[in-house]
Amino acid sequence: MLRGKQIVLAVTGGIAAYKSVELLRLLIRENARVRVVMTAHAQEFVTPLTFQTLSEEPVATDMFNLWENSQIGHITLAEWADSLVIAPATANIMGKMAAGIADDMLSTLVMAVTAPVIVCPAMNVNMYKSPAVQNNLNQLKKRGVYVVEPGAGLLASGAEGKGRLAELEHIIEQIEVALSPKDFAGKRVMVTAGPTHESIDPVRYITNRSSGKMGYAIARVARRRGAEAALVTGPTSLPEPPGIRVIRVSSASQMYKACLSESKKADIIIKASAVSDYRPRQTVSQKIKRKQGKLVLELEQNPDIIAEIGKRKGSRILVGFAAETSEVIKHAKEKMQRKNLDLMVANDVTRPGAGFDLDTNIVMIIDRYGEKGEKGEKGEKGEGWNIEELPKMTKIEVAEKLFDRIGRMKSKKAPKRGKGKASA
Repeated sequence: MLRGKQIVLAVTGGIAAYKSVELLRLLIRENARVRVVMTAHAQEFVTPLTFQTLSEEPVATDMFNLWENSQIGHITLAEWADSLVIAPATANIMGKMAAGIADDMLSTLVMAVTAPVIVCPAMNVNMYKSPAVQNNLNQLKKRGVYVVEPGAGLLASGAEGKGRLAELEHIIEQIEVALSPKDFAGKRVMVTAGPTHESIDPVRYITNRSSGKMGYAIARVARRRGAEAALVTGPTSLPEPPGIRVIRVSSASQMYKACLSESKKADIIIKASAVSDYRPRQTVSQKIKRKQGKLVLELEQNPDIIAEIGKRKGSRILVGFAAETSEVIKHAKEKMQRKNLDLMVANDVTRPGAGFDLDTNIVMIIDRYGEKGEKGEKGEKGEGWNIEELPKMTKIEVAEKLFDRIGRMKSKKAPKRGKGKASA
């Protein structure tokens, strides 16, 4: 989360400089505090006054002008910054960075900063593909600089190819990654998301109201906190989250196969998808035409994916989701015991702000093996229930809270439950 973070946004001289104005606006919307540095060539595209007005901060343009209270500008900004973001980054500034050249405000700032540096290249496709630029980028990556790869498409020069400034949402996400704790580094997390489609005929299917937003948020937070994330997703309209391996499926049977395969590699499994419990017993090959009288659709059960994983999970951490409309805690506890889960995230989808296809959620995190909370009560075999009720918050915030809880759980030696081996 970028609230309160201090970001230095550096703008260099490329046509994409106008997009940096919108990037600044998005950072401020995330409640970050932003100071802008502009090269001389950047000022040929956008004026410093534009950035100063939006940021409500002075814009640094000249390394020889003293900063506030007679402080040296590039040193002051370097010490102030939680992160330095260069967007757009031209071939010129990346060459200077790779060679260690410090001859203007921005290049001296780069040399002085110890906070994470994020470079967002934008240039002509042939410039970007040139051996010199690629060599410089590789050098920067080896030094720990984050590089947000440019997008492909029609460029300002009229050429088409890779070189456009990355989508601003991807840049924001990379800043989140750079500034998040890496307490899950070395862990592999499998997340499921979205609904499934169970075909009736070539044009109709059974599904549910899941948008996939919760699962996608969890996958993003897993990556932010250092984990290697795999996202098994049913059909959604959401863009693929950057830096995450995505496995797309349609039906429950496809998700079953993908989950059993991916779960073998995972340390933590978070099942946030809304899989259809039933599918048509028969799928017909031609569209069903309207007729007089009733149409009877015979259904059969789909496999219970999370229960199957629960049988063979060994010491892996298994998290489920329960979207309920009544007796939420009762049903969630029953599912936890029946499916051998470590944590359950439960919510009443009838509550305002907690239903499907929203950016917010209101959940309870239920743990029957860990710490006892204020609502602690005895589960089966003397296990202590802990029920943590969260207020309405964004789904990203819910995901952060969930990983906080998992982090406390994995810090203790978890008892093995179930007969399966971890490699099953």
